[in-house]
Amino acid sequence: MAVADGVAGLAGAEPRAVTARPSAAIKLSYCFGQVVESGYLTVNTFVFFYYTAVLGLSGGLVGAAVAISMTLDAAFDPLIGSWSDSVRSRFGRRLPVMLLAAPLTMVAMGLMFSPPAGLTVMALFAWLTLTKMAVRAFASMYNIPYFALGGEMSDDYVERSRIVAYRLLAGIVTSVVVTALAYSVFFAGEGGLQRPERYPQFGWTVASVVLVVGLLCCAGLWRYAAGLPQPEDKPAAMGRRIVGEILEIFRSPSFRVLFLAMLLFSSAAGIHQTLNNHAYVFVWKLRPEVIQVLSYAFLFGILLGVPLTPLLLRWIEKRTAAAIGFSMVMIGWTVLPCLRAAGVVAPEGQAALAWLVPMQLLVGLGSGIVFIAFPAMMADAADEHEHAFGTRREGLYFSGLGFAGKAAAGVGTLVGGLALDLMRFPREAGRQVHAVIGEEVLAGLVLSWGPLAALFCVVGAVVFMPYAITRARQEAIAGDIRERRAAALRG
Repeated sequence: MAVADGVAGLAGAEPRAVTARPSAAIKLSYCFGQVVESGYLTVNTFVFFYYTAVLGLSGGLVGAAVAISMTLDAAFDPLIGSWSDSVRSRFGRRLPVMLLAAPLTMVAMGLMFSPPAGLTVMALFAWLTLTKMAVRAFASMYNIPYFALGGEMSDDYVERSRIVAYRLLAGIVTSVVVTALAYSVFFAGEGGLQRPERYPQFGWTVASVVLVVGLLCCAGLWRYAAGLPQPEDKPAAMGRRIVGEILEIFRSPSFRVLFLAMLLFSSAAGIHQTLNNHAYVFVWKLRPEVIQVLSYAFLFGILLGVPLTPLLLRWIEKRTAAAIGFSMVMIGWTVLPCLRAAGVVAPEGQAALAWLVPMQLLVGLGSGIVFIAFPAMMADAADEHEHAFGTRREGLYFSGLGFAGKAAAGVGTLVGGLALDLMRFPREAGRQVHAVIGEEVLAGLVLSWGPLAALFCVVGAVVFMPYAITRARQEAIAGDIRERRAAALRG
């Protein structure tokens, strides 16, 4: 499509198409929407342990269920992104999709933690696959337009990072609240994570919080969102346009680099998170109340990255900040796990915190930098796309980021599950408090939890190296787009 055509498609919008600095009230309302993504991601850390150690499914079956559900769900992400790009309504093009998705996400999340009693192995496998697919698909219906809305809120190089930082801060608060509910309320006490009756109440409680706060975000943003650009003409049918739109975004070198790098980084995070509770319970022998300390250390590391990243971006490029974040995560996942596998250090219980807390702080700080830099870079890449092709594709761009994260998380879960099976991790251990497991199995578990995940991260860092949008290039592109839009509104 020609550039003029793409600009004309925005002609029906209010002149306030993009603001350099949205008000604090708008950013506060916007950040509430992060509860959908962060709430799901936090409860998701319990799914693998619940279905393997508590309900008795093999690691391979649980990994396959999660990989199948996430990969199929991720295939729908471009459809959701294109849909949210093309919606025309008095609430703007993003909010109608989000309003539909919030209640569906709540129902699917609650069901995922409530499998009927007495299911056969294959029936339980099918339940996990279908509910996991549903919760991810409906969460995507909320998150993809939500993330795209954040990319539309400003075209300023640093302000975009601040908006992501607001969102990430809300995610940290959400994760802290859900983690505290999990370890201090629902799973408190010795062996709490190994008691199946506690999981349904936990799932439905978090699902209800997700619904309420997700709708609060929509209520606070609807006036602002209604004033952002919308397509003036009715779009072509989805089936006729979607393939061309996907091919179009993959013509962008910046999108390809960000997509593949996030695919690999999320695979690494998926492996590590999948095996977190196994490592904490069986290698480091931590009680649930102590495990939450490590979750808080990780989140505090991310919290440190919230003000640090925008500050860094005053002096360095986003790609440099992301490379620093990659390096921190790789170091954190390598040093302590290798020392434990080699038998150099083997602390257990409270004594392990002195080693694990610094590790999680470092990984959290590096992850925080990556989590802020990547969405901000994706918004810059979407501007580059409009400049080159004359079309706004934020929805598709952020669906690509979501696709990479979810498909890779599925790969990470599958790899983690297969690793458990390959090391012959005893399935009955999950239902035995203080189970004794051989040192060879524990060494394999800790190496899969750390260095194996770090290896995926290394490859992701290499793939990321060609990313080329600098501050100067983004500012030039944004200035040219503003001039084109102004000319279109005048003409």
